[in-house]
Amino acid sequence: MNEQISTLHTSARQFCVPLSATRRGARLGRLLATEQLRSWGLPLDPARLIVAELTANAALHGRVTGRSFRLALSVTPRLLRIEVTDTRGDHLPARRTAADVPAESGYGLLLIEELADRWGVRQGPVPCKTVWAELDLATGAGKYVLRSHAGRGFGP
Repeated sequence: MNEQISTLHTSARQFCVPLSATRRGARLGRLLATEQLRSWGLPLDPARLIVAELTANAALHGRVTGRSFRLALSVTPRLLRIEVTDTRGDHLPARRTAADVPAESGYGLLLIEELADRWGVRQGPVPCKTVWAELDLATGAGKYVLRSHAGRGFGP
């Protein structure tokens, strides 16, 4: 039985790093994710834009003194999943609509909604929450790439 377990292979690639819940930590997360995506041979955008927004949110809204947040990337042949976990499980992100009162900030989740194929929030384990976003790679690295490069030789 141990031989069967040791010969079991998966095609998923994973990257996970703890980061300080600061602007510097958010920037480092974006830079590390960019390099990881590049090493996997994946398109950088819109993934790095999503990472930038989610890590900035974790540093700004999910910050607890003395605690870090975690950035995780996982890739299968069809999917890139981006996860950011912070220790403010009591502070869930609220979705805005374009009809909300105009403001200088608070539009990050609208950006995520537009760029990602799917996104959401998972609570737990206490006191944490994870905000995640997924990009479909089988269709050309998400809907952003297909829309933004239409007619330029990228995507189907």
